[in-house]
Amino acid sequence: SLEEELGLPAINMETPLQQRRKRRRTRSNKNKEEIENQRMTHIAVERNRRKQMNDYLAVLRSLMPSSYAQRGDQASIVGGAINYVKELEHILQSMEPRRTTTTTTIHEADTSTSSLVRPFSDFFTFPQYSTKSSSSVTESSSSPAEIEVTMAEGHANIKIMAKKKPRQLLKLVASIQSLRLSLLHLNATTRDNSIFYSISVKVEEGSQLNTVDDIATALNQIIRGIEEES
Repeated sequence: SLEEELGLPAINMETPLQQRRKRRRTRSNKNKEEIENQRMTHIAVERNRRKQMNDYLAVLRSLMPSSYAQRGDQASIVGGAINYVKELEHILQSMEPRRTTTTTTIHEADTSTSSLVRPFSDFFTFPQYSTKSSSSVTESSSSPAEIEVTMAEGHANIKIMAKKKPRQLLKLVASIQSLRLSLLHLNATTRDNSIFYSISVKVEEGSQLNTVDDIATALNQIIRGIEEES
């Protein structure tokens, strides 16, 4: 151009109105990009929140008997959990008088069985394994522990009552993780020479344990192995 040949600065031939419109289009494009980025971020956050909520609801559902939440919607699960907690509170209250009236004189021959079965026995509904042989449990012979497993949507709730053994908790956790079960929650309560475990796990992909009986059988073998090592 003539300006370039003469070394003069280029002259903007656009009118002020055209320049304002151009600036508006630039700002408008930036605003659209920002709005779209914010929208996508909000969608990702909301999707993650829903996934987390569904995981928590699945765990909550696995922690109670199926009769308390026969439907899978949020209201049924939360309502069932409330009723289940109230029922557990009632059980605990009913156990208090027994503690005060139970005599401390127990025959040595009955100690190995009675002291194991009596504590926490009300927390078991339909155990797959029991310390007493019964037609209602999986094993025809007695087990070293009370074991009950329930499942819902890939999450399992485990209840174990056994005799306390050295390093039992560490061995139990390590064995559970080796079975490709992700540990979500664990609570241990001791009483006398017994210990009650309440465990929530998520079954990982590739795990060979797909049913409650599979998990209960594996746990029974773990507890039996810990007993034999002790």
